[in-house]
Amino acid sequence: MAEYLALRSVRSMAVRVLLQPTTASLNIQRSAGGNAPASVPPGSIRTEADLPEITLPAVLYGMIFKGYYNRMHELQLYQKQLYGPMFRVNCGSLNTVCLSNVELLEELLRKDEKYPCRGDTSPWAEYREMKDLGYGPFTGEGEKWYKLRSVLNKRMLHPKDAMKYENAINEVVTDFIKRICHLRKMSSTGDLVPNMSNELYRFSLEGISRILFETRIGCLEDEIPEETQNFINSIAQMFTYTLYVSLLPKWTRNYLPFWQRYISGWDGIFRFACKLIDRKMEDIQMRQDAGQEVAGEYLSYLLSNSNMSKKDVYGSIAELLLAGVDTTSNTMMWALYLLSRHPKTQDTLYQEVASIMGTNGDKIPTAEDINSMHYLKAVIKETLRMYPVVPVNGRLLSGSDMVIGGHFFPKKTTFSTLHYVISHDETIFPEPRLFKPERWLRDGRKRPNPFGSIPFGFGVRGCVGRRIAELEMHLALARMIKLFEVKLDPSIGEVKAFNRVVLVADRPVNFHFLERKDVSN
Repeated sequence: MAEYLALRSVRSMAVRVLLQPTTASLNIQRSAGGNAPASVPPGSIRTEADLPEITLPAVLYGMIFKGYYNRMHELQLYQKQLYGPMFRVNCGSLNTVCLSNVELLEELLRKDEKYPCRGDTSPWAEYREMKDLGYGPFTGEGEKWYKLRSVLNKRMLHPKDAMKYENAINEVVTDFIKRICHLRKMSSTGDLVPNMSNELYRFSLEGISRILFETRIGCLEDEIPEETQNFINSIAQMFTYTLYVSLLPKWTRNYLPFWQRYISGWDGIFRFACKLIDRKMEDIQMRQDAGQEVAGEYLSYLLSNSNMSKKDVYGSIAELLLAGVDTTSNTMMWALYLLSRHPKTQDTLYQEVASIMGTNGDKIPTAEDINSMHYLKAVIKETLRMYPVVPVNGRLLSGSDMVIGGHFFPKKTTFSTLHYVISHDETIFPEPRLFKPERWLRDGRKRPNPFGSIPFGFGVRGCVGRRIAELEMHLALARMIKLFEVKLDPSIGEVKAFNRVVLVADRPVNFHFLERKDVSN
């Protein structure tokens, strides 16, 4: 009852806050209709206090009463309309300046410090401190992070490094295609694959595990091993409750269940990752004791050829694993969904793939083949524009003060860059809600502002696994479109995105995979 009364009080406050917006927000709306200019004339520098502020009651009002629960990315579009391209959010432990304008984003990132700080990752960092675990490429900061990234970048970040994993990825893609064929035959129609998000998640986890751990973990088997399924559940649980523990004050942890569920999710992630790392370490030690050369891929390199501590290896591999799974699986699901809703676009893609790979069903594409598939790459880019895996990113001014958009910000200011909002700005992407891969083709047309869609980040803080994720998506999508025409199950209806820190489908999505008539299995 006490919790109910507290929530009712917060709701009442939220109504008052929304009905009485700050003077600054009214000025922005009046002067620019929610689209204030990114800069002001020299000599007119303002401060953070001049920005409109959104507090916890207003955020809860938007989530509960405006219907944006689980759709924070849509709430941010609404907030931009109300408060303009730059505003403050003061919400529980979250105190940040939000940027939803491409010029502001570019200005911030162009001024990146030597060791860019991602922003407030305190819930993730707090878990590592509690459990005495090392920091990885996402939670680490400063010079120590920079040295860690220098080690992790090797054998992964450069396109030529990614090509070394071509055979490993194709091995997993081949098994995934076999699983699709099996699921089709099991369906009543002979071509339906249910809950494709789950299948792609299994594929992505198997793929990144094959690269990071140099082993298969059974995700594509008919029955997933219990410990692998527990790991999958733990990832979903951790991401689900990250949002809650980020928004709510720490005192709520004694009264609400979110914190303990969040901790439990991380426990399951590290239990699984550490077990596989320990197994690889034992294997390497046995070979070294026997005087054998230690040859292998990514994890063998980290364990035998770098000075990384065991704690740092645990932290880094666990974080790379998380990034690799969600990036690939969610992007692939949205790509299939968009292609199924745009048959002409899917046919254009098929024609390109078939022209390079031929119509024989046995040929497996290589990384070199992918380099010639410009439309395929455009499809993935446009998918990531419409459904950026991580709709919000961050930066913390860790080294010095800075002026952004004509406003002075002191050291320790945190910025949230609203990538979903920016990538749906019609001034950058005309008809932003339309799926148009042609936007990205290098065919003489004017291409979008490169900062309009940066799903893998920017600069030295960019995603370390970007090239591998792209190669995995390209190889898998090329094979699937070559073999099958993909159609959405008519009973599914329109699929919308839920924000679970990453953007996921709001329901299980089923697809019909119709075998192409001119392709033989």
